[in-house]
Amino acid sequence: MSLPTALSAPGRPAWLAPKVARTEVLAGLVVALALIPEAISFSIIAGVDPRVGLFASFTMAVVIAFTGGRPAMISAATGAIALVIAPLVRDHGLEYLLAAVVLGGVLQVLLGLAGFARLMRFVPRSVMVGFVNALAILIFMAQLPYLVDVSWLVYPMVAAGLAIIFLLPRLSSVVPAPLVSIVVLTGLTVAVGLTVPNVGDQGELPDNLPLFGIPDLPFTWETLTIIAPYALGVAFVGLMESLLTAKLVDDLTDTHSDKTRESWGQGVANIVTGFFGGMGGCAMIGQTMINVRSGARTRLSTFLAGVFLLVLVVVLGDIVAIIPMAALVAVMIFVSIATFDWHSLRTIHRMPRSETVVMLSTVAVTLATHNLAIGVGVGVLVACVLFARRVAHLVEVTSTTSPDGTTRFYAVHGALFFASSNDLYQQFDYADDPADVVIDLSGAQVWDASTVATLDAITHKYETRGKTVQIVGLSEHSADRYERHTGQLAGGH
Repeated sequence: MSLPTALSAPGRPAWLAPKVARTEVLAGLVVALALIPEAISFSIIAGVDPRVGLFASFTMAVVIAFTGGRPAMISAATGAIALVIAPLVRDHGLEYLLAAVVLGGVLQVLLGLAGFARLMRFVPRSVMVGFVNALAILIFMAQLPYLVDVSWLVYPMVAAGLAIIFLLPRLSSVVPAPLVSIVVLTGLTVAVGLTVPNVGDQGELPDNLPLFGIPDLPFTWETLTIIAPYALGVAFVGLMESLLTAKLVDDLTDTHSDKTRESWGQGVANIVTGFFGGMGGCAMIGQTMINVRSGARTRLSTFLAGVFLLVLVVVLGDIVAIIPMAALVAVMIFVSIATFDWHSLRTIHRMPRSETVVMLSTVAVTLATHNLAIGVGVGVLVACVLFARRVAHLVEVTSTTSPDGTTRFYAVHGALFFASSNDLYQQFDYADDPADVVIDLSGAQVWDASTVATLDAITHKYETRGKTVQIVGLSEHSADRYERHTGQLAGGH
């Protein structure tokens, strides 16, 4: 596959158009500048040298530009992965971290090929809204350390940066407003000689290229037992965040992406990253939003974000070091504002209470744990519980008696599963019903073994009283499930 074809939308080298190419290049540059302090911060969280996070951001972005399934999405070192691997670094060191990243990548490839991406269809819309809102809040909260105990000059600089970002697009969109903001504030800082925190204060930038190497550790069963739990964490957290981010970009751009390709593509990127001394990563929602909001739509911006990052820190490190943090903070605050789903607040009073509870649960857990994967997992669990509770009360049982009084007919309507079948057991008059009982399930559907067990218990309770029961009206699917679990033919009681 040639570079133009690989970096463009499938089968169409859209980035060749001059206007599109300019947009992709400038968006990639803005993302690269925003990646530097983030990568350094995540390295600190993980307990590794800043170059480990910076190298990870370079290799993740470049590799995923070719292997990923969502054009314009940015993958790099992330806080979620840093939190997962921090205990491993603390207890066993860097080499074990690199091995865990490689193994995590292998697991992602296997999960991707096994169809893990298809599970994303079970994530409700309310969980997605909670995910987006929690993410926006976390992005904003991550900027607070750069706004506390700093020179008063930082605050007007951040305000000026936000003014440029929000107002410049009204005049011209030739150059991304975040890039203009960074250049203007950096130029002002140098020209006037302002003493404010800058990128160089965040950590030492590398002066060499990443080199290939195999993790230096014993290849034993004990090593595997040490790194395997962390590799699983890297795999699942990385895939969940990447697929959720891909789904969000799909909505923003009104396009579709290949989630399966994105899944195994993330794995390939992590394998390469581990062998080149990086801490691993996944899709970055903040930088992806910068990229998309800057107008990028193809793989070229992702590829150039990685290339620019390496050039900036290795070749132009002295220049990058003087960029004031206030400029990058302004960009990230803009991203948090643009990411938050403000419509969800305006309509919260009109939404069903269950939807609101799911959304707020996702936000609360994510903010409490600073882990988007846990927040989404809890949100999905809450949504499932509330759905089961709601559907369980939709089962209706009506009864009639034959003219001669010898047979009682029960008609059941609704979805029968573990939550509703418990109530079903209480809907029959076992003591006063006549000798013959017919339970008509033509208006119901048997979904699980719990319902079959409940039907069997109902039948048994009638039989202990010397009465016979016929279960009729089962659909083919329900009858098959009933017969498989009881070994009896429906209607044969």
